[in-house]
Amino acid sequence: MTVLNANEIGYYDLNKKIVECDDNDITITDAMGQRYIGCGVAGKTITVEGTPGNALGAYLDGSTIIVHGNGQDAIGDTMNNGEIFIHGNCGDTTGYAMRSGKIFVKGNAGYRVGIHMKEYHEFYPKIIIGGKVGDFLGEYQAGGIIIVLGIGCDGKAPIGSFCGTGMHGGHMYIRSDEAPKGLPVQVSCEVADDSDKADIREYVDEFAKNFGYDTNELLKGRFYKLSPNTASPYKQLYTHN
Repeated sequence: MTVLNANEIGYYDLNKKIVECDDNDITITDAMGQRYIGCGVAGKTITVEGTPGNALGAYLDGSTIIVHGNGQDAIGDTMNNGEIFIHGNCGDTTGYAMRSGKIFVKGNAGYRVGIHMKEYHEFYPKIIIGGKVGDFLGEYQAGGIIIVLGIGCDGKAPIGSFCGTGMHGGHMYIRSDEAPKGLPVQVSCEVADDSDKADIREYVDEFAKNFGYDTNELLKGRFYKLSPNTASPYKQLYTHN
């Protein structure tokens, strides 16, 4: 394992050290806002102690990033593959335009989680948030899956306003005792059945194992499944290229 101390190192030099390092197991200590950590990196495991800056794991292509702390905005921006684990909270636009891979956040996330997520054949992005999220969850979502577990929300819907605006693909699963309110007519909402829960079990299980929860206890709760409404789809409003 190689340890890189990020104290007083700018983001450019830090990322250059990561890319040029021959060791595939890297720990970064004293991170304090350096941007683009792990940008486009393949085949490495990067553990971050401290607080990384914006665009952590942007264009990530098969690496694993573990943050023992909070993340900021645009985590996993246009991520192609790999895994990101945040042992804290994160900011806005988590998973922006994600194409594949998995992002797990133990705590809460900000606005526009999963905006412009997309899928293609075997490329299927997944975002799992442990707590709650802000407004515009799944905005323009075109594929993939978003799971919000609502831990610590006392059964209330763990989402903000304008959820699913522009959604025309993929699914969202919201763990809540009450149905999400204020959804657009272009988004359907139904109680998840046992088959739906079976579909998301592997992702909830990975979340639980990494952050110290019980999979079965989490899946006991009621989930609402959000999908594009085929009777009134946003898709008809978009131009096919």
